[in-house]
Amino acid sequence: MSIKDVIIKNKFQFNKKYGQNFISDLNLLGAIVADAGVTAEDTVLEIGVGAGALTACIAQKAKRVIGYEIDSHLAPVLAETLADYDNVEIIFEDFMEVDVSELREKLGEHFKVVANLPYYITTPVIMKLIENALGDSLTIMVQEEVAERLIAGADTVEYGAITAQVALNANVTLTRKVARHMFYPPPNVDSAVVRIDIVNKYPQEIVTLTKKVIKAAFAMRRKTLVNNLMQGLGLSRENAENVLTATGMPLNIRGETLNADNFVKLANNIFRGV
Repeated sequence: MSIKDVIIKNKFQFNKKYGQNFISDLNLLGAIVADAGVTAEDTVLEIGVGAGALTACIAQKAKRVIGYEIDSHLAPVLAETLADYDNVEIIFEDFMEVDVSELREKLGEHFKVVANLPYYITTPVIMKLIENALGDSLTIMVQEEVAERLIAGADTVEYGAITAQVALNANVTLTRKVARHMFYPPPNVDSAVVRIDIVNKYPQEIVTLTKKVIKAAFAMRRKTLVNNLMQGLGLSRENAENVLTATGMPLNIRGETLNADNFVKLANNIFRGV
């Protein structure tokens, strides 16, 4: 029985506020699990289990799957679609409300994240995982627009604060694009799968400081970095210009032209009091 048939049989009603768009194509689901590099030794975290089609594909490869699903009305659907798997635990909670220490205790130090993320919480979920160093990698389905933003280079239209922030802790690869007709029901936009590998490029202290600089730099894209540093960090014009000069940057530079390494150098100079 197909996922669509199971949903209809159980009279499940889609809830728009949860952004429920499910995938049932086995070739695509298998490809996503392959993109994540899931092995028989892995614990996998899934966020937004939906009807369980991706969960089942993960369970076929992983040692253990922990899935979070906000909509408890999916319980009868999941009971049917996951009936053959004894290595899956489904928790009906809002992932964003789950304490980080609880996640670490349940999942252990090393695990992979594989998920078809609900679009309305894509960015908060990504930032929660990355900022708290949860998981070794994230292989996630997101809106194509978000995927393009995550992989964007500096000084492009797509490049933004989230691009620079994620780049402080991770390397991002777009693994495949997914047309909207692959979902049930189909969303209004196309999607893409990205793999985000967590790496410790910089000490956590400087990452925290750099994120403050990134936030200030992108607060007003049309303004120069000097003006945004003054507004966002409370620097005087003289101090803002001095740190840019000390970092080897022209005074008319804009924040969107800086990559993660540039932002780290700038943060070092700002908070060292140059």
